[in-house]
Amino acid sequence: MLTLNLLQNATTPLKVLCLGCHSDDIEIGCGGTVLQWLSSHKDLEIVWMVFSSGGSEREKEARASAALFLEQAKKKEVIIKDFRDGFFPFDGTNIKNIFEDELKKTSPDVILTHNGKDAHQDHRQIAELTWNTFRDHLILEYEIPKYDGDMGRPNVFVPLNPEASKKKVTYLMEAFQSQRSKRWFQEDTFFSLMRLRGMECNAPSGHAEAFYCRKLVL
Repeated sequence: MLTLNLLQNATTPLKVLCLGCHSDDIEIGCGGTVLQWLSSHKDLEIVWMVFSSGGSEREKEARASAALFLEQAKKKEVIIKDFRDGFFPFDGTNIKNIFEDELKKTSPDVILTHNGKDAHQDHRQIAELTWNTFRDHLILEYEIPKYDGDMGRPNVFVPLNPEASKKKVTYLMEAFQSQRSKRWFQEDTFFSLMRLRGMECNAPSGHAEAFYCRKLVL
């Protein structure tokens, strides 16, 4: 299997844009990848946007979690919006304006966003607008496990070292106390998905995160 290292030959700080609909989406979908990138390349510049905080408690959790995951970032910007959960398709104009007026000027090298085939309508909306605005960028679409059973066959894998996978789950459980009562929000849910994707890409540690890439220019 051919391995490509996005960071190895970078001569300038790599700009990463992380997009998530809800307070814990980025962390669940690509938190391990972000942690691992930062552990070896502290000059990453990261813009982290959450579109729906879901109230004051969830906003506090989102900011606390971002602080944990981005602790080693040389430069970071955390943006929390308050769009209504579940109604993104009906608020598309306003969300589109965020992409065009705020996000486009960040000029990212890599974008981590939702999967366009996700069963959640908010997730699909953000994925579509990501592609509408960023037409000449490397976009990696992450996955979120959920009741709908919409897991697919990803084609990009990031093998995680033991420290990154463990930190990801520890930070998730620590930051999002409001979610702990949900039966799916458990350590074994997150470790199980990373283990499955780790098996699929033959990761040395056994853990990985997976993404969908529609277009890649070599």
